[in-house]
Amino acid sequence: MAFIPSESPNITVKEFDLSGVVPAVTTSTGAIVGDFNWGPIGVPTKISNESELVGVFGSPTLTDEGSAVDYLTAGAFLKYSSDLFVVRDATVAAKNSYDSDGAALASLIKNDDDFSTSKSALVTAGHTFIGKHAGLLGNDIDIQIVGANDSAWAVFDHAGSFDSKPGTSAHVAARSADGDAANDEVHIAVVDRTGQFSGVAGTLLEAFPFVSLATDARTPEGASNFAVDVVNAGSEYVRCASLPDEVATPTTSILHTAAVNGSQLFTAPDTTVLKGGVNSGTFTTAEYTGVDKGFNLFADVDTIQVDFLIAPGLAASADQVTVVNVLTGLATARKDCVVVASPARTDVVGVAPGTIVTNTITTANLFNASSYLIVDNNYLKVYDKYNDQYVYIPAASSTAGVMALTDDVSAPWFSPAGSRRGQYYGVTNLAYTASKAQRDTLYKAGINPIVNLPGQGILLYGDKTKLGRPSAFDRINVRRLFLGVERAIKAAAQNVMFEFNDEFTRAEFVNIIEPFLREIKGRRGITDFRVVCDETNNTAAVIDSNQFIASVFIKPARSINYVSLNFVAVRTGVDFDEVVGLV
Repeated sequence: MAFIPSESPNITVKEFDLSGVVPAVTTSTGAIVGDFNWGPIGVPTKISNESELVGVFGSPTLTDEGSAVDYLTAGAFLKYSSDLFVVRDATVAAKNSYDSDGAALASLIKNDDDFSTSKSALVTAGHTFIGKHAGLLGNDIDIQIVGANDSAWAVFDHAGSFDSKPGTSAHVAARSADGDAANDEVHIAVVDRTGQFSGVAGTLLEAFPFVSLATDARTPEGASNFAVDVVNAGSEYVRCASLPDEVATPTTSILHTAAVNGSQLFTAPDTTVLKGGVNSGTFTTAEYTGVDKGFNLFADVDTIQVDFLIAPGLAASADQVTVVNVLTGLATARKDCVVVASPARTDVVGVAPGTIVTNTITTANLFNASSYLIVDNNYLKVYDKYNDQYVYIPAASSTAGVMALTDDVSAPWFSPAGSRRGQYYGVTNLAYTASKAQRDTLYKAGINPIVNLPGQGILLYGDKTKLGRPSAFDRINVRRLFLGVERAIKAAAQNVMFEFNDEFTRAEFVNIIEPFLREIKGRRGITDFRVVCDETNNTAAVIDSNQFIASVFIKPARSINYVSLNFVAVRTGVDFDEVVGLV
């Protein structure tokens, strides 16, 4: 049927947006699970530097070597990258500190969710304050409360940290109709009694000025000014279950409801001393691989993005095998990250050199073969500045860090090994230095040696995955190339979700992907590629099943593992053209 115009001649303008690009993705985020002295339990927390690590999870305070390993392992990765998810786990032995006048806590309060569900039971049990996190550090905290009383204010140690005494705020003045309204206002000070947090005993850690014991108290901006709410929302050290004489609606002197107006409850600063906090004790494999805990908190690829699951260095080889295999299964299911692992501690540290290689290979052979697993061979000797000692830590976090730094200085498709990119930072020595023959044996087993080369330093000297068979994916750079490409193209594919599977959508998708792959080719990551997304793979049956298929063919660039140099002596008078090609 011929087109019959219904209006006068005109020009119609339409726009088609074919400028979509593959979104940039990060490829240098690590994840670690460990035993720390402070911080939330069972919550992946993103840490950017060592100072933040200590601020959130405390510092190792005990002098035995094992207490510092998890801190230093996490800190080692942060020397290379500013993106590390840290999960603090705990055994059943861990306990929160609690107020001295109350009974021991019935259960461990792991995090905010735990506190929300346990708060009513804490109130029933008569608790006022508890340590925000489990551990011995909570036993070093005092909570001091001072009310609108001149004599109490005069002896309050931290009065200088507040603008004026309680009861003098503009908020109280605005509530003058409540009679003795000043009496429901208090200052709360959280104090480092022994100096474990600050380094100086008696240091004021936190101040909560001009808060109220009235449950319906509000700031001039309308936010809750009820002391319990304010402390729980703002404190990094304590949780508050209840306070004395809290009431729903203030009338007069609520701090001492049985007395006449003008009497205050806190005739002297009221001090709550916390006690009873306990650290975790020795970890088992369950702390790393238990249901809904440990590394399993990283199971959902859509919830949290990670690139490296950094395996702990457990003492027993059987435990190391168990944890590494669980992590490898997790990475294989996610398909966007790798596991980085070292041998068991007892395979390497304090072991005779002749036995180390055999131990390492025996343990590594029990790891599940996978291109998503990368294994090194060593432990690193590093300085523990918190306890003035040298400690051996598993190399895995630094090996992951070397890969993360490679992403920043080059790209994920470059090998992280060798003198250009494979340098280890902050290492004073290795648990052992493998000979050339030992390195050969380790490499054949899919284990990447760490070497100390004169004049070059401590280097990663291999780039194999633990695949166990000849394949492009038996190399770290190829595996990580595909991880980056797959993640980026998967993100780009969100643009075609719920669109029509027609020629226009398919062309639009190809036009997004091909420039991205050309860029990687230009940056030496691939030697060639092809994207097929047309009627050949999007047949009528595929379309009718509401599917969309794109096939991306990639020829990855390969790293050099072996260099052959031929030096040829020739007689005087011989033309080089005569001998070139003979050797």
